[in-house]
Amino acid sequence: MAEIRSARLADIAAQADVSEATVSRVLNDRPGVADATRRAVLTAIDVLGYDRPARLRPKSALLVGLVMPELVNPIFPAFAQVIETALAAAGFTPVLCTQTPGGVHEDDYVQMLIDRGVSGIIFLSGQHADATSDPARYQALRERGLPIVLVNGWLQGIDAPFVSNDDVASMDLAVSHLAQLGHTEIGLALGPERYTPVIRKVQGFTAAMHQHLGVEQAHLERLITHTVFSLEGGAAAAGRLITRGATAVICGSDLMALGAIRQARAMGRSVPADFSVVGYDDSTMMAFTDPPLTTIRQSVEAMGDAAVRALLDDIAGEGPPRAEYVFRPELVVRGSTGAAPPHG
Repeated sequence: MAEIRSARLADIAAQADVSEATVSRVLNDRPGVADATRRAVLTAIDVLGYDRPARLRPKSALLVGLVMPELVNPIFPAFAQVIETALAAAGFTPVLCTQTPGGVHEDDYVQMLIDRGVSGIIFLSGQHADATSDPARYQALRERGLPIVLVNGWLQGIDAPFVSNDDVASMDLAVSHLAQLGHTEIGLALGPERYTPVIRKVQGFTAAMHQHLGVEQAHLERLITHTVFSLEGGAAAAGRLITRGATAVICGSDLMALGAIRQARAMGRSVPADFSVVGYDDSTMMAFTDPPLTTIRQSVEAMGDAAVRALLDDIAGEGPPRAEYVFRPELVVRGSTGAAPPHG
Protein backbone atom coordinates (compact mmCIF):
# COMPACT_ATOMS: atom_id res chain seq x y z
CA MET A 1 0.00 0.00 0.00
CA ALA A 2 1.24 3.45 -0.83
CA GLU A 3 1.91 6.19 1.70
CA ILE A 4 -0.50 9.10 1.82
CA ARG A 5 0.90 12.20 0.17
CA SER A 6 -0.60 15.68 0.19
CA ALA A 7 -1.30 15.41 -3.53
CA ARG A 8 -3.74 12.58 -2.73
CA LEU A 9 -5.82 14.51 -0.22
CA ALA A 10 -8.20 15.43 -3.01
CA ASP A 11 -8.75 11.75 -3.86
CA ILE A 12 -9.54 10.89 -0.24
CA ALA A 13 -11.78 13.92 0.13
CA ALA A 14 -13.71 12.97 -3.01
CA GLN A 15 -14.06 9.34 -1.89
CA ALA A 16 -15.32 10.39 1.58
CA ASP A 17 -17.38 13.30 0.22
CA VAL A 18 -15.71 15.80 2.57
CA SER A 19 -13.32 18.73 2.19
CA GLU A 20 -9.56 18.37 1.97
CA ALA A 21 -9.31 20.39 5.20
CA THR A 22 -11.42 17.75 6.95
CA VAL A 23 -9.17 14.99 5.60
CA SER A 24 -6.15 16.88 6.92
CA ARG A 25 -7.71 17.24 10.37
CA VAL A 26 -8.42 13.49 10.49
CA LEU A 27 -4.92 12.57 9.35
CA ASN A 28 -3.43 14.79 12.02
CA ASP A 29 -5.86 13.44 14.63
CA ARG A 30 -7.20 16.91 15.42
CA PRO A 31 -10.49 17.60 17.21
CA GLY A 32 -13.56 19.13 15.63
CA VAL A 33 -14.47 16.22 13.34
CA ALA A 34 -17.66 14.22 13.88
CA ASP A 35 -17.18 10.51 14.53
CA ALA A 36 -19.15 9.55 11.42
CA THR A 37 -17.04 11.87 9.29
CA ARG A 38 -13.82 10.55 10.79
CA ARG A 39 -14.91 6.96 10.02
CA ALA A 40 -15.76 7.95 6.44
CA VAL A 41 -12.29 9.42 5.91
CA LEU A 42 -10.56 6.38 7.39
CA THR A 43 -12.67 4.07 5.25
CA ALA A 44 -11.75 6.09 2.17
CA ILE A 45 -8.05 5.76 3.03
CA ASP A 46 -8.45 1.99 3.28
CA VAL A 47 -10.49 1.69 0.10
CA LEU A 48 -7.96 3.70 -1.90
CA GLY A 49 -5.14 1.46 -0.68
CA TYR A 50 -3.19 3.94 1.41
CA ASP A 51 -1.48 3.19 4.71
CA ARG A 52 -3.06 4.90 7.67
CA PRO A 53 -0.69 6.87 9.92
CA ALA A 54 0.39 4.63 12.82
CA ARG A 55 -1.66 6.55 15.38
CA LEU A 56 -4.82 5.95 13.35
CA ARG A 57 -4.39 2.20 12.90
CA PRO A 58 -6.83 -0.02 14.79
CA LYS A 59 -5.49 -1.30 18.07
CA SER A 60 -5.67 -4.97 19.06
CA ALA A 61 -4.96 -4.51 22.75
CA LEU A 62 -6.44 -7.86 23.72
CA LEU A 63 -4.41 -10.01 21.34
CA VAL A 64 -1.44 -12.07 22.53
CA GLY A 65 0.86 -13.96 20.17
CA LEU A 66 1.89 -17.55 20.86
CA VAL A 67 4.82 -18.62 18.68
CA MET A 68 5.85 -22.30 18.68
CA PRO A 69 7.86 -24.62 16.41
CA GLU A 70 5.21 -27.10 15.20
CA LEU A 71 2.25 -29.24 16.24
CA VAL A 72 3.56 -32.72 15.31
CA ASN A 73 5.07 -33.27 18.74
CA PRO A 74 2.01 -33.56 21.02
CA ILE A 75 3.70 -31.62 23.82
CA PHE A 76 3.29 -28.39 21.83
CA PRO A 77 -0.50 -28.62 21.43
CA ALA A 78 -0.64 -29.43 25.15
CA PHE A 79 1.23 -26.23 25.98
CA ALA A 80 -0.90 -24.28 23.51
CA GLN A 81 -4.14 -25.46 25.13
CA VAL A 82 -3.00 -24.49 28.63
CA ILE A 83 -1.71 -21.08 27.53
CA GLU A 84 -4.72 -20.28 25.34
CA THR A 85 -7.14 -21.27 28.11
CA ALA A 86 -5.35 -19.07 30.65
CA LEU A 87 -5.26 -16.13 28.24
CA ALA A 88 -8.95 -16.49 27.41
CA ALA A 89 -9.83 -16.57 31.11
CA ALA A 90 -8.07 -13.21 31.44
CA GLY A 91 -9.97 -11.74 28.48
CA PHE A 92 -7.18 -12.03 25.91
CA THR A 93 -7.38 -13.69 22.50
CA PRO A 94 -4.37 -15.85 21.57
CA VAL A 95 -2.95 -15.73 18.04
CA LEU A 96 -1.27 -19.08 17.39
CA CYS A 97 1.75 -18.95 15.08
CA THR A 98 3.10 -22.38 14.19
CA GLN A 99 6.33 -22.81 12.26
CA THR A 100 6.92 -25.59 9.76
CA PRO A 101 10.10 -26.57 7.88
CA GLY A 102 10.48 -24.18 4.97
CA GLY A 103 7.48 -22.17 6.15
CA VAL A 104 7.08 -18.82 7.86
CA HIS A 105 10.07 -17.89 10.06
CA GLU A 106 9.66 -16.77 13.66
CA ASP A 107 10.82 -13.25 12.79
CA ASP A 108 8.13 -12.96 10.12
CA TYR A 109 5.46 -14.07 12.57
CA VAL A 110 6.69 -11.50 15.07
CA GLN A 111 6.42 -8.71 12.53
CA MET A 112 2.89 -9.81 11.65
CA LEU A 113 1.94 -9.82 15.34
CA ILE A 114 3.43 -6.36 15.85
CA ASP A 115 1.49 -5.09 12.83
CA ARG A 116 -1.69 -6.41 14.45
CA GLY A 117 -0.92 -4.52 17.63
CA VAL A 118 -0.61 -7.46 20.02
CA SER A 119 -0.22 -6.73 23.71
CA GLY A 120 2.56 -9.28 24.13
CA ILE A 121 4.10 -12.51 22.80
CA ILE A 122 4.87 -15.88 24.40
CA PHE A 123 7.62 -17.85 22.67
CA LEU A 124 7.68 -21.63 23.16
CA SER A 125 10.90 -23.46 22.21
CA GLY A 126 11.69 -20.71 19.72
CA GLN A 127 14.94 -19.17 18.51
CA HIS A 128 15.72 -18.38 22.15
CA ALA A 129 16.31 -22.13 22.67
CA ASP A 130 19.19 -22.03 20.17
CA ALA A 131 22.35 -21.13 22.09
CA THR A 132 23.90 -19.81 18.85
CA SER A 133 20.96 -17.48 18.15
CA ASP A 134 21.33 -13.69 18.22
CA PRO A 135 19.43 -12.27 21.22
CA ALA A 136 19.05 -8.95 19.38
CA ARG A 137 15.65 -9.99 17.96
CA TYR A 138 14.25 -10.25 21.48
CA GLN A 139 16.16 -7.25 22.81
CA ALA A 140 14.55 -5.14 20.09
CA LEU A 141 11.09 -6.22 21.22
CA ARG A 142 11.86 -5.27 24.80
CA GLU A 143 13.33 -1.92 23.74
CA ARG A 144 10.04 -1.04 22.09
CA GLY A 145 8.24 -1.96 25.32
CA LEU A 146 6.54 -5.14 24.12
CA PRO A 147 6.05 -7.69 26.92
CA ILE A 148 7.45 -11.13 26.06
CA VAL A 149 7.91 -14.44 27.90
CA LEU A 150 10.20 -17.22 26.69
CA VAL A 151 9.41 -20.87 27.49
CA ASN A 152 11.93 -23.77 27.43
CA GLY A 153 15.06 -22.00 26.30
CA TRP A 154 17.58 -19.48 27.54
CA LEU A 155 19.67 -16.70 26.03
CA GLN A 156 21.84 -14.32 28.01
CA GLY A 157 21.06 -10.61 27.87
CA ILE A 158 17.28 -10.67 27.30
CA ASP A 159 15.30 -8.52 29.72
CA ALA A 160 12.34 -10.89 30.02
CA PRO A 161 11.01 -13.75 32.14
CA PHE A 162 11.97 -17.32 31.16
CA VAL A 163 9.97 -20.43 32.08
CA SER A 164 11.79 -23.77 31.86
CA ASN A 165 11.57 -27.40 32.82
CA ASP A 166 14.51 -28.52 34.98
CA ASP A 167 16.50 -30.51 32.42
CA VAL A 168 19.29 -31.37 34.87
CA ALA A 169 16.85 -32.77 37.43
CA SER A 170 15.08 -34.66 34.63
CA MET A 171 18.23 -36.54 33.74
CA ASP A 172 18.95 -37.33 37.39
CA LEU A 173 15.48 -38.86 37.77
CA ALA A 174 15.88 -40.98 34.65
CA VAL A 175 19.42 -42.18 35.35
CA SER A 176 18.60 -42.96 38.98
CA HIS A 177 15.59 -45.04 37.90
CA LEU A 178 17.57 -47.05 35.35
CA ALA A 179 20.53 -47.51 37.70
CA GLN A 180 18.20 -48.93 40.33
CA LEU A 181 17.04 -51.44 37.71
CA GLY A 182 20.63 -52.59 37.25
CA HIS A 183 21.49 -50.75 34.04
CA THR A 184 25.04 -49.43 33.70
CA GLU A 185 25.28 -48.91 29.92
CA ILE A 186 22.69 -46.15 29.58
CA GLY A 187 22.49 -44.13 26.38
CA LEU A 188 21.20 -40.59 25.82
CA ALA A 189 19.39 -39.69 22.57
CA LEU A 190 18.92 -35.99 21.91
CA GLY A 191 18.40 -33.44 19.18
CA PRO A 192 21.00 -30.98 17.84
CA GLU A 193 23.76 -29.91 20.23
CA ARG A 194 23.18 -26.18 19.82
CA TYR A 195 19.94 -26.05 21.81
CA THR A 196 20.07 -24.96 25.44
CA PRO A 197 17.71 -27.71 26.71
CA VAL A 198 19.95 -30.28 24.98
CA ILE A 199 23.09 -28.77 26.49
CA ARG A 200 21.50 -28.89 29.94
CA LYS A 201 20.34 -32.48 29.51
CA VAL A 202 23.88 -33.54 28.59
CA GLN A 203 25.18 -31.76 31.70
CA GLY A 204 22.56 -33.42 33.88
CA PHE A 205 23.13 -36.85 32.34
CA THR A 206 26.90 -36.57 32.79
CA ALA A 207 26.53 -35.57 36.44
CA ALA A 208 23.93 -38.27 37.16
CA MET A 209 25.94 -41.05 35.53
CA HIS A 210 28.92 -40.08 37.67
CA GLN A 211 26.88 -39.78 40.86
CA HIS A 212 24.81 -42.94 40.53
CA LEU A 213 27.17 -45.23 38.62
CA GLY A 214 30.63 -43.70 38.98
CA VAL A 215 30.96 -43.34 35.21
CA GLU A 216 33.50 -40.75 34.08
CA GLN A 217 32.75 -38.24 31.34
CA ALA A 218 35.27 -39.75 28.89
CA HIS A 219 33.34 -43.03 28.93
CA LEU A 220 30.07 -41.26 28.09
CA GLU A 221 30.98 -39.95 24.64
CA ARG A 222 29.94 -43.19 22.95
CA LEU A 223 26.67 -43.23 24.94
CA ILE A 224 25.46 -39.78 23.90
CA THR A 225 24.08 -39.39 20.39
CA HIS A 226 22.54 -36.36 18.67
CA THR A 227 19.96 -36.69 15.90
CA VAL A 228 16.63 -34.89 15.52
CA PHE A 229 13.53 -34.72 17.75
CA SER A 230 11.38 -37.18 15.77
CA LEU A 231 10.42 -40.84 15.48
CA GLU A 232 13.12 -41.31 12.87
CA GLY A 233 15.70 -39.54 15.03
CA GLY A 234 14.90 -41.77 17.97
CA ALA A 235 15.15 -44.87 15.83
CA ALA A 236 18.54 -43.83 14.42
CA ALA A 237 19.87 -43.07 17.89
CA ALA A 238 18.65 -46.35 19.34
CA GLY A 239 20.28 -48.27 16.51
CA ARG A 240 23.65 -46.69 17.23
CA LEU A 241 23.36 -47.16 20.99
CA ILE A 242 22.28 -50.80 20.83
CA THR A 243 25.23 -51.49 18.54
CA ARG A 244 27.50 -49.87 21.15
CA GLY A 245 26.18 -52.13 23.91
CA ALA A 246 23.60 -49.91 25.61
CA THR A 247 20.83 -51.72 27.50
CA ALA A 248 18.74 -48.58 28.01
CA VAL A 249 18.21 -45.16 26.48
CA ILE A 250 16.90 -41.84 27.75
CA CYS A 251 15.32 -39.84 24.93
CA GLY A 252 14.87 -36.11 24.52
CA SER A 253 11.20 -36.45 23.59
CA ASP A 254 8.42 -39.01 23.68
CA LEU A 255 8.42 -39.18 19.89
CA MET A 256 12.09 -40.14 19.94
CA ALA A 257 11.32 -42.78 22.56
CA LEU A 258 8.62 -44.34 20.37
CA GLY A 259 11.11 -44.44 17.51
CA ALA A 260 13.66 -46.08 19.80
CA ILE A 261 11.18 -48.80 20.78
CA ARG A 262 10.40 -49.48 17.14
CA GLN A 263 14.09 -49.72 16.25
CA ALA A 264 14.89 -51.99 19.20
CA ARG A 265 12.19 -54.41 18.06
CA ALA A 266 13.45 -54.25 14.49
CA MET A 267 16.83 -55.35 15.83
CA GLY A 268 15.29 -58.28 17.66
CA ARG A 269 15.22 -56.70 21.12
CA SER A 270 12.24 -56.96 23.42
CA VAL A 271 11.20 -53.81 25.33
CA PRO A 272 11.78 -53.80 28.26
CA ALA A 273 13.22 -57.33 28.70
CA ASP A 274 16.27 -56.60 26.52
CA PHE A 275 16.22 -52.83 26.18
CA SER A 276 14.63 -50.13 28.37
CA VAL A 277 13.40 -46.80 27.02
CA VAL A 278 12.64 -43.55 28.87
CA GLY A 279 10.84 -40.69 27.11
CA TYR A 280 10.58 -37.01 27.90
CA ASP A 281 7.43 -34.84 28.14
CA ASP A 282 4.66 -37.33 29.08
CA SER A 283 2.63 -36.06 26.16
CA THR A 284 -0.86 -37.23 25.27
CA MET A 285 -1.47 -40.98 24.90
CA MET A 286 1.91 -42.10 26.25
CA ALA A 287 0.12 -44.21 28.85
CA PHE A 288 -1.51 -46.19 26.02
CA THR A 289 1.48 -47.02 23.81
CA ASP A 290 2.89 -50.56 23.53
CA PRO A 291 4.41 -50.83 26.03
CA PRO A 292 3.14 -47.83 28.04
CA LEU A 293 6.00 -45.34 28.08
CA THR A 294 8.11 -44.54 31.13
CA THR A 295 8.83 -40.84 30.75
CA ILE A 296 9.76 -37.55 32.37
CA ARG A 297 6.67 -35.41 32.81
CA GLN A 298 6.99 -31.68 32.21
CA SER A 299 4.77 -29.53 34.42
CA VAL A 300 2.90 -28.25 31.37
CA GLU A 301 -0.04 -26.77 33.24
CA ALA A 302 2.06 -25.02 35.88
CA MET A 303 4.58 -23.78 33.30
CA GLY A 304 1.88 -22.52 30.94
CA ASP A 305 0.04 -20.73 33.72
CA ALA A 306 3.28 -19.16 34.96
CA ALA A 307 4.12 -17.91 31.47
CA VAL A 308 0.71 -16.28 31.12
CA ARG A 309 0.86 -14.75 34.61
CA ALA A 310 4.27 -13.24 33.92
CA LEU A 311 3.08 -11.81 30.60
CA LEU A 312 -0.12 -10.35 32.04
CA ASP A 313 1.80 -8.78 34.93
CA ASP A 314 4.10 -7.11 32.41
CA ILE A 315 1.16 -5.93 30.30
CA ALA A 316 -0.39 -4.45 33.43
CA GLY A 317 2.85 -2.60 34.13
CA GLU A 318 3.70 -4.59 37.25
CA GLY A 319 6.96 -5.85 35.78
CA PRO A 320 7.60 -9.51 36.69
CA PRO A 321 11.16 -10.44 37.75
CA ARG A 322 13.49 -10.80 34.77
CA ALA A 323 14.59 -14.25 35.81
CA GLU A 324 14.22 -17.90 34.86
CA TYR A 325 11.45 -19.83 36.58
CA VAL A 326 12.53 -23.50 36.67
CA PHE A 327 9.93 -26.21 37.26
CA ARG A 328 10.59 -29.59 38.83
CA PRO A 329 9.76 -32.55 36.56
CA GLU A 330 8.26 -35.89 37.58
CA LEU A 331 9.29 -39.44 36.66
CA VAL A 332 6.31 -41.47 35.46
CA VAL A 333 7.18 -45.18 35.56
CA ARG A 334 5.26 -47.40 33.14
CA GLY A 335 6.06 -50.48 31.11
CA SER A 336 8.94 -49.48 28.83
CA THR A 337 11.62 -49.88 31.54
CA GLY A 338 12.64 -53.04 33.35
CA ALA A 339 15.54 -54.82 34.95
CA ALA A 340 18.79 -54.86 33.00
CA PRO A 341 19.22 -58.09 31.01
CA PRO A 342 21.63 -60.61 32.60
CA HIS A 343 24.01 -60.28 29.66
CA GLY A 344 23.90 -56.44 29.78
